[in-house]
Amino acid sequence: MTPALLKKLQTRLGKTAVQTDPAPEYSGDKWFARTRPDVVVFPSSTAEVSFVLREAFRANVPVTPRGAGYGYVGGCTPVHKGIVLALDRMNRILEIHPKDFVAVVQPGVITGDLQAAAKKKNLSYPPDPASLKDCSIGGNIATNAGGPRCLKYGVTRNYILGLEVVLADGTIVRCGGRTHKNKTGFDLVGLFTGSEGLLGIVTEATLRLIPLPPAHAALSAGFATMDAAAAAIQAVFAGGFLPAAVEVADRFTLDAARAFNPGADFPPGNAQVILEVDGQPDSVRSEAAALEKILLSAGALAVSKATTPKACDKLWGLRRAYSQSLKATGLKKLNEDIVVPRGRLVDLVRFAERLQKKSGFPIACFGHAGDGNIHTNIMVADPDRPAVQKKSRAALDALFLQVLAWNGSITGEHGIGLAKKPWWNQAVPQSTRELHATLKSALDPRGILNPGKFVSSSSLQLPGGSQRR
Repeated sequence: MTPALLKKLQTRLGKTAVQTDPAPEYSGDKWFARTRPDVVVFPSSTAEVSFVLREAFRANVPVTPRGAGYGYVGGCTPVHKGIVLALDRMNRILEIHPKDFVAVVQPGVITGDLQAAAKKKNLSYPPDPASLKDCSIGGNIATNAGGPRCLKYGVTRNYILGLEVVLADGTIVRCGGRTHKNKTGFDLVGLFTGSEGLLGIVTEATLRLIPLPPAHAALSAGFATMDAAAAAIQAVFAGGFLPAAVEVADRFTLDAARAFNPGADFPPGNAQVILEVDGQPDSVRSEAAALEKILLSAGALAVSKATTPKACDKLWGLRRAYSQSLKATGLKKLNEDIVVPRGRLVDLVRFAERLQKKSGFPIACFGHAGDGNIHTNIMVADPDRPAVQKKSRAALDALFLQVLAWNGSITGEHGIGLAKKPWWNQAVPQSTRELHATLKSALDPRGILNPGKFVSSSSLQLPGGSQRR
């Protein structure tokens, strides 16, 4: 960061929008990696984002975009310092149009706030990451975030109609549009969605909304084992049902949640299955009754139903607190959002049990059983000890290699960031990695956008001659 560039930024954006002594949170996200940036910039418009990138591009200064900072893989850690471009102030819902079923938002809008605003107009924005009350739409787009209801409704990408994006050199581009079908040119919306801030910075999103389902019901069932819970889930699908969400939690997760929320309405047993159905009131009542019978026939120890909005919210509140419950154990949670083919759910549970015995680390499994996206959390005490770090790395190696051997994925919704970077070469074939590098070089030829992450070029130089790696 040169004095000349700093002065330009302060002159254009104002000194209050350019912080040279930034708060510690701007050094990273929910992962442990931290790097203090030279400066944090808070643009208020697309034009200001364009200005920042244009000047940084000219000066060859790294720029790391940041949403709400609720990622789990170090995706917004400014590895090479430079500028953190924080989108906090670009947080307006510009439009919700009931007739077009469209919302137009800035990237800093909190996901839960958009859902609440859409609901007031009898509309729904379905993507629902667990951190929806804290995470931003821009961050969701950067990682193509999912959530429990993506089983029925899909992930963030399925709800993006159009994007406004600022490229590394400050060029402003618009891709997609406002219509719900559009095949004009390449799928550039898909290219930028999930790109983790490596190809451009989203400054506006046009999102698809759907009619708000008038009725919901949720069922919570306890099972003696995770094998029994997995078999019950298969029975639900075999019965021809596609719930909005199918969640599962193992014994360690349940025990942590019970300790964290004593007296809460958790089911008996060593595994929990949560189902949600939505739609018209009559069909929801009918489906909930049928699903209750399936769960009991599959060996559920007990089944409870939530049929009012308040009761459903209470049940989902317990589910969304799983991660916090695990943190409260005092162990460090290595949160791995791996994905396996649906038919491998039981295999994954059994593998986790074997890995727990072999590694000595407790392993907590919970998450989106309906699509195979099970958050497999290796729980580590004394994580800073070199011997423990070596063992935990070996456990992660074993987990990821097994998932890949099953044709699974090392990440379903968190992204690669820094946390998954060591396994990038194993997860993606060389030809595909080279394609990523080609796209990166075409859109960011100087490599200033979020450098140090999973796509980089050894030929790119930082000021002072040090290479980006």
